[in-house]
Amino acid sequence: MMEVHWGAPLRFTVTTEGDIMSVTTIESARWLLERKWPVADESRNMALQRIDQAMECLAPVAAAREAFVSAAQSAGFHPA
Repeated sequence: MMEVHWGAPLRFTVTTEGDIMSVTTIESARWLLERKWPVADESRNMALQRIDQAMECLAPVAAAREAFVSAAQSAGFHPA
């Protein structure tokens, strides 16, 4: 598999104490969604699908990033 440029890191506040999550690669975004995500909902599923498509060069990375942001908001995370 070839490396997919993810763009600028996405940063979210993930706790009420202000802890920050920084997502710097498409691979780390996928890993987080698959293994560490706090909710299993449609937004998460769509983000995983879009990320997989982008990693296979079947969809734009921008669509994967947008889906990841939507999943983060659905999980209660806020842009940092």
